[in-house]
Amino acid sequence: MKQHQYRITVEHLADKDGNAVERKALRFDAPNHDDIFEIVERTKEREGMSDNIAERFAVGLKLMTEPMMEDKDNPLFSRLRPHIMEMMKIIKQKDKHE
Repeated sequence: MKQHQYRITVEHLADKDGNAVERKALRFDAPNHDDIFEIVERTKEREGMSDNIAERFAVGLKLMTEPMMEDKDNPLFSRLRPHIMEMMKIIKQKDKHE
């Protein structure tokens, strides 16, 4: 299957009290069947969210759902799948009504 290739970096900038944190960043590759940048832009345009929230929501959703598709037999994913599928149905239905 052809997939878009992404590299994700997560840096811990400060703890909950605002203190600087020195920790090695998480960095990993995250292939995805969707163009995440396109999904972010569509989310910004139609969901009534701030750009920051739309970006976090769309990227988080894509980072969560792609591994679920790749590891379908994982017991955790099989328990979550009905709920995620319902959420995806709501999101995709909104696309059809525009």
